[in-house]
Amino acid sequence: MMQLRHPSPSTFRPFRPHPWVRSARAQTLLARWTPRSVAVLRRLEQPILLDAGRDVTGMDPRGRVRLLGYYVPHQAEGASRGLVLTLHGWEGCSHSSYNLVLCRALAQAGYDVFRLNLRDHGPGYHVDPYALNPGLFLGTLLDEVAVAVGRVAEMADRRPFYIVGASLGGNFALRLAIRHRAVPFPNLRRVVAICPAVNPARASDNIDAHRDVRFYFRRRWVRSLLAKERLFPERYHFGPLLKLPRLREMTEWLVRHYTPYRDADDYFRRYTVHDALLQRLTVPTTIIATADDTVIPVVDLQALTPHPLLDLQIYPVGGHVGFVDLFPFKHCLPELLLAALAEDEADEG
Repeated sequence: MMQLRHPSPSTFRPFRPHPWVRSARAQTLLARWTPRSVAVLRRLEQPILLDAGRDVTGMDPRGRVRLLGYYVPHQAEGASRGLVLTLHGWEGCSHSSYNLVLCRALAQAGYDVFRLNLRDHGPGYHVDPYALNPGLFLGTLLDEVAVAVGRVAEMADRRPFYIVGASLGGNFALRLAIRHRAVPFPNLRRVVAICPAVNPARASDNIDAHRDVRFYFRRRWVRSLLAKERLFPERYHFGPLLKLPRLREMTEWLVRHYTPYRDADDYFRRYTVHDALLQRLTVPTTIIATADDTVIPVVDLQALTPHPLLDLQIYPVGGHVGFVDLFPFKHCLPELLLAALAEDEADEG
């Protein structure tokens, strides 16, 4: 495993899955398995609709952005160890398998958890996520996410606050860590990015290069776009886009018709996590990634310049937000995350 800074032996957890599930494909597919134990979260979680500031998409200039999240209080005895905010990946949501698995483990370990849904994302249990805001979700909409995250950070009061993001959520998490220098989040102790899409253009092309992965993401994206079109037929007409087979082509069409950006490359560049920006980190940041990720090219992470606040952990295997094992079948990602959060408690101790 490659690292830019070695975690302490007391908190580091190696990942060596059974050979039967060691392939990237197996890891990525099996990560979607949701254990029955997370069902308890439906009884514990509290939906909270957040005011995320003014809308900058141009679709609702006088309106306010609304983002939905789910709060789960800690389930361990004693006082809370802090509040952890999680950010899902593209076309995922607060109730994606990995999000539920992480939430369950965090709550059992003594953390309060807030699972935030990005614009146009959500499980649809309490509100239609596509109806909350007229404007489309874009990876560039960092400001509204930052406003929502700030409101959640205030909920932590004097307790430690953590931000955890996976895939595209990891991209947002890293940009929030960078933003923390100029606009601090109260009591932010650490940011953890899991398989982060630091280079969205290359990630999109990587998805297109794997037919099964492309099919999965394209199907979900088309479903989201059609839902948006049904709710706002006077604003959106995605017919030509639906005929395009690849995500890169679809993004190009969408960007040219519904955003202020010149083309797909211009759009992707706007939310790329540049190495130079990570050199401005003022909060401890952990990246947990894999060398065999079929979505996020590992070269983008290997190229990052070392920084005293950046802990880069690249595991040989694990797929995209995978980290599953057999005998017994289990998700191992919670162990890696809890070890990363424990770094701060060890430092304070």
